Amino acid sequence: MNSFLKKIVAATGLTRRGQLAEATAAIQRALTGASTDYRADSPQSEREDSARTSEDVLDGLVREVEPAPRIASHASLADPLRPRPAGAAGPAAGSADDPADAAADPADPATRAAAVAAVAAALAAATAAATSAWASASVETKPRPDPTRQHGGRFSESSFTAEAGTRAFKLFEPSGFEGRALPLVVMLHGCTQDPDDFAAGTRMNLLAQERGLLVLYPQQAPRSNAQKCWNWFVPGDQQRGQGEPALLAGMTRHVMETHPVDADRVWVAGLSAGGAMAAILAREYPDLFAAAGVHSGLPPGAAHDIVSAFSAMKSATRGAFPSWPGVSGGMPARAPLVAWPGTALAPMAGPEPELADEAAGGSRGAPLIVFHGDADGTVNVANGSHVVEAALGPDAARPGAASVSAGTAGAGRRFTRTVFHPDPAAGPSRAEHWVVHGAGHAWSGGDTAGSFTDHQGPDASREMLRFFAEHPRQRPAPRLAPTAS
Repeated sequence: MNSFLKKIVAATGLTRRGQLAEATAAIQRALTGASTDYRADSPQSEREDSARTSEDVLDGLVREVEPAPRIASHASLADPLRPRPAGAAGPAAGSADDPADAAADPADPATRAAAVAAVAAALAAATAAATSAWASASVETKPRPDPTRQHGGRFSESSFTAEAGTRAFKLFEPSGFEGRALPLVVMLHGCTQDPDDFAAGTRMNLLAQERGLLVLYPQQAPRSNAQKCWNWFVPGDQQRGQGEPALLAGMTRHVMETHPVDADRVWVAGLSAGGAMAAILAREYPDLFAAAGVHSGLPPGAAHDIVSAFSAMKSATRGAFPSWPGVSGGMPARAPLVAWPGTALAPMAGPEPELADEAAGGSRGAPLIVFHGDADGTVNVANGSHVVEAALGPDAARPGAASVSAGTAGAGRRFTRTVFHPDPAAGPSRAEHWVVHGAGHAWSGGDTAGSFTDHQGPDASREMLRFFAEHPRQRPAPRLAPTAS
């Protein structure tokens, strides 16, 4: 058997044993002809090539898993990947007379594509199983909530189309606040959830009716992710002006243009994959979102494909952060705009405005409130700290920058709350980090009518709204003209 097929066979075996990272590396070596293992300390050019290969092989599978029968027509290539029955006639697999091996020219594009497809089908099944485990881990799925069970107000459905595609959304409008410009909260659901489920579990519509808030619930499309996860781990969905961040920002602006919204009080929050996407939006769109809530999420740039995503979720090691081309220090850095746009946000007629270069050593992005359970078996609790560190940079470690308190929620769970004031003279806190002791992968203080909720913890929804109210959008002070001497 030639070297190319040996590597493909090895990748198949690794996949069947659940070793997805090793299987991906074997596919990469087969495609590139490399003879050495891919390592985190490999040269940047090698990492970039591997990342592109991983995106092709893995991210496409997560977005739309192709059915295995598609490879059935490649019988001559598939035969060497299956053991021959004992006593079967014909030359031994891998011998010089093996017609399948003779026909499998590794330089032939069709041969290479078909072989990779064979492994990809197995890899797809393993990835889908792992993603399903991620989506349903640690919390029992609840019956689908009744979307008509509202506490006043109107909960309507619509859709928004942008360059990155079309997404449905639901919008809650409270009653009794007509004629006023209201704050807007954008809520990003977790995997397997939808707007009705997320609204029920967080009770955000009830709180919005109490306080006079609009609540926007974008809905991920199954065609974009089979488990309805926001694609926080895909490089094309991690940056300003691209993919899902651009689509979600455009949807938010659309609601602001069609409803009376206070443009200085627009916030975003999310759970799990939605939390990771909320962290991306806070970092990439601080001109749009005044603050963000990240529940059981991960920091921007924590992964660049599905394999590194699972690594970051399980281990939360800083080594999971890739080195991005043209960016030193790992994760892309962002800073507030030099000039804020006006309160009336018009549709983008061209590319997104660029953000200013990062100020040396300064905080980046919008202020954050982070919740995470320390018994989370799906997303390692250390990711909560990484979200704060990514947002604050060196400010997080300044002496006296943080104050720590502890308490017990009314329903029984203990928590530790850390408030970060890198510069107390600059105004409100830059971040809060809540660690809920004994809580799993679930919205703290949530309603059991929704999935992925923990009713025993502190009320994350109320605390996030309290934090948001403390953080309207901060406009830079106008520059004064120099006085004549």
